[in-house]
Amino acid sequence: MAALIRSGHHRRFAPQGCGGQAFDSEAARNRAMAENLRQVGRGDLSIGRLYEGHVNAMLLFDWYGTSEQHRWLTHALDSGAWFGVWATEKAPGVRLTQVGNASLSGEKMFASGAGGLDYALVTAASTDHARRLVIVSASDKARADLSGWRVRGMRASVSGRYSLEGVAVEPLMLLGEPGDYDLDPRFTAGAWRFCATQLGGIEALVLEIQRSMCDSARADPVQRARFADAVVAMRTAGLWVAKSAESFAADHENAVTMARLTRRVVENAGFTVMEAAARILGTQSAFDGQRTDKIIRDLSLYLRQGGPDHAHDEAAKTLLDHDIWSGGERLW
Repeated sequence: MAALIRSGHHRRFAPQGCGGQAFDSEAARNRAMAENLRQVGRGDLSIGRLYEGHVNAMLLFDWYGTSEQHRWLTHALDSGAWFGVWATEKAPGVRLTQVGNASLSGEKMFASGAGGLDYALVTAASTDHARRLVIVSASDKARADLSGWRVRGMRASVSGRYSLEGVAVEPLMLLGEPGDYDLDPRFTAGAWRFCATQLGGIEALVLEIQRSMCDSARADPVQRARFADAVVAMRTAGLWVAKSAESFAADHENAVTMARLTRRVVENAGFTVMEAAARILGTQSAFDGQRTDKIIRDLSLYLRQGGPDHAHDEAAKTLLDHDIWSGGERLW
């Protein structure tokens, strides 16, 4: 993550007034974002998950932040601060109380970077309004509980629980208006970003297969076919991620459905490439300490993000109504 700061990735997608890069268009910004998310995911999926959360936070500041909040963000980024976005919780969830001085109650779960990031944008509900975003400190290790994060993959994302009980909330720390975070298409269609990160992991695994194939496997037509199938799956996922990013940038009417379908395409590509690694490399793909094994463990968990079957079913309902393809190529 220190390397990402040095390379400029840390600030690239922040609001321009906070030092973010100026792009010619939203399409150009999203293409650059897709490329960077893939690159970071290719290096390490846990870091990719943390970076994708930071990028998400920068976009939320850009869309909903006030000039005063942008000045605050500039100082935070100057000091190398990393941000996350935490929304997952168990009932009754995190609540914002307005009796006297405002404060929070409850906790977040699957909070990536809990106790290690500097700040997080958390969703909080109140009795009178839709949930809204609150900027909180994320670095208090006493509030983080990582004991339950006992998983095969993505260990380094430290996605534990984080207590927000009694956290005081100053007016400056309220980002946007109630309901802003859940607005579509930004909320659901934004899933293309974690798909791009996952794609980076898939690309890394294909590279490892190609590098590790022994001479006998390269001479075997069955194994060569498996490798070709893995490459096709990877490239197909790349095309869908690019199309989804394009739809998001254009605020296309079907951007949400495109993102939901992209999730399934990327998921299937991941399964295809992981199976190819196991069949082509054999036991070599499962040895502890091998990069292939680490990528497979991380990818198999990361692909479980956020109800993929429900997302695909919602996309199917839309497809039964109309073809979502743009550019005058619709078939029904």
